[in-house]
Amino acid sequence: MRYPSHQSCVKRLSRIEGQVRGIARMIEDERYCIDILIQVQAARAALKKVEEAVLKDHADHCVADAIKSGDVENQRQKLQELVSLMGRFTG
Repeated sequence: MRYPSHQSCVKRLSRIEGQVRGIARMIEDERYCIDILIQVQAARAALKKVEEAVLKDHADHCVADAIKSGDVENQRQKLQELVSLMGRFTG
């Protein structure tokens, strides 16, 4: 993935990595469950932002390029990828 959000996704993932290590330390230190759960939710929300950025880049570049190319097989493949992905999100 070499698109506009690439660097921001890498930075965000580095922060998430630190968050997850912090959560592990909280569990090792037997911190209060609610505090741990709040941090888990924060990490999940941050991952969701990365997911949204990658999906947007895919639509803006990969799918758009397939449409512009006129290559029907490539267009079908990109559409099938999106349909399969959406099935995972809802299933």
